[in-house]
Amino acid sequence: MNAPEPVFISSRDNAFVKDLRRLSQETTAYRKQGQVWLEGDHLCRAALTRGLKPVAAVFSATFWAETGAEWAHFSARNIIVSDGLFAGISGLESPAAMGFVLEVPVAPALLPGIASVILDRVQDAGNVGSILRSAGAFGFRQVVALKGTAALWSPKVLRAGMGAHFGLQLIEGVEPDVLDALTVPLVVTSSHHGDFLHEQAPPFPCAWVLGHEGQGVGEALAARASVSVRIAQPGGEESLNVAAAAAICLHTSAVVAYRSG
Repeated sequence: MNAPEPVFISSRDNAFVKDLRRLSQETTAYRKQGQVWLEGDHLCRAALTRGLKPVAAVFSATFWAETGAEWAHFSARNIIVSDGLFAGISGLESPAAMGFVLEVPVAPALLPGIASVILDRVQDAGNVGSILRSAGAFGFRQVVALKGTAALWSPKVLRAGMGAHFGLQLIEGVEPDVLDALTVPLVVTSSHHGDFLHEQAPPFPCAWVLGHEGQGVGEALAARASVSVRIAQPGGEESLNVAAAAAICLHTSAVVAYRSG
């Protein structure tokens, strides 16, 4: 198939450019526009690896002149903008010089019996993206973000997720009663309560519940849990960052799953 002829856009007031700027710089613009902006070759390759096709590919003029032939066939629409205009679109301190516009995947139905991660008002975008990476790495294919959690497809979460989004079932903005449909046990973490994780192997599959950075898991949600665990901290810190705690907990579950065959 021949690559589509690129279209050059030079005006910062162009409607497409304005939409890109919103997608790149506004946290929840994707909800209104139904699209996300993936900036940089790493995120774009991650999407392609999962079989996703962009609705548009956007390149700075310099990038297109040097590397455009490598990317020309992936999208039905190739857009070239000046380097300065691309920098104005970008939400990064160092613009990546290329990106994809992708349709936001339709939110899937909750799968009741698979290993899952529940995010209870986790608000920092970096933490959420890091948790998504850990979920993907350790075999947790479903992430349910309750209301009050950072927007899963926001630019900062996408960048922190480093492509993990495209291998996960992502459900966001739901109330806790959605969890009634789960058939796997809920496991909650606490800084000061529950069995030590290294002494109490969590069930697998399960749904790990990870809570607000300052308040932890809400009381009503904690009351639903079958198991409560804490992570030993012999160094004496009061608590762990939620993303660090998530990585430890999800890895522990992966080890349990591996040993059980």
